[in-house]
Amino acid sequence: MSKMKSVAVIPARIGSSRFPGKPLARIGGRSMIEHVYRRTALCRTLSGVVVATCDAEIRDHVELFGGTVVMTSPRHDRASERAAEAAEHLEADVIVMVQGDEPMIVPEMISDALAPMHTDPDVQCVNLVKRIKDEREYQDINAVKVVMGLNGDALYFSRAPIPFSLSASFAHLTVFKQVCVIPFTREFLRMYAALPPTPLEQAESIDMLRILEHGHRVRLVETRVSTHAVDTPADVILVDRLMKNDPLLSRYPPPIAAGQGQPS
Repeated sequence: MSKMKSVAVIPARIGSSRFPGKPLARIGGRSMIEHVYRRTALCRTLSGVVVATCDAEIRDHVELFGGTVVMTSPRHDRASERAAEAAEHLEADVIVMVQGDEPMIVPEMISDALAPMHTDPDVQCVNLVKRIKDEREYQDINAVKVVMGLNGDALYFSRAPIPFSLSASFAHLTVFKQVCVIPFTREFLRMYAALPPTPLEQAESIDMLRILEHGHRVRLVETRVSTHAVDTPADVILVDRLMKNDPLLSRYPPPIAAGQGQPS
């Protein structure tokens, strides 16, 4: 797959159970979904970026700042299913799902996540991961932890603090969290959407468990870039502070009109 065409899909919806209206939360004067879109679009490895949503409010907002939108069904329970529906309208060999709550993403993270697909034709799904060094994050159910096998593939994803050690302290554990930059080959994403949901996927509310429970592989790639996903309103305040001097902000295009990017 050395000459594959990759397109990023950013699933977004208003009705988040934990944080309604999250994509339109304001960070540094722009919406979170705009930050994710702008920063993803800076990745030169990609041929395009689209937002996949079922909400007219998000569609209108994204089109206002000049983004591209694919409308999808409101019935999807999983972001990966929404990305799969959007993919049917796109010409691409690889769909890179970028969650809309990753406003601190940098272009290199996407390139790194795609790298295994350039070198190993057997890799059909990749998930970026980041080492957890804060025990509070290790205990946080909003941070999805990942256990990695010796071959670099995922063994399990959980909101629980895994791996757990009876003898070693947290400081001596190697712990990873999921970072929601997830490339799929087009056909594998289509297959994912056709598979029935699985018990662990539903219990943990984690998309990737459907893949593992059906016996398929997820390759993990570690990023050393420190980001912070937005899961709660408190995260908005934190990320707003963390992004104050972010150098990528200067690479955004200027607002196209007065009041540009304001949610309706």
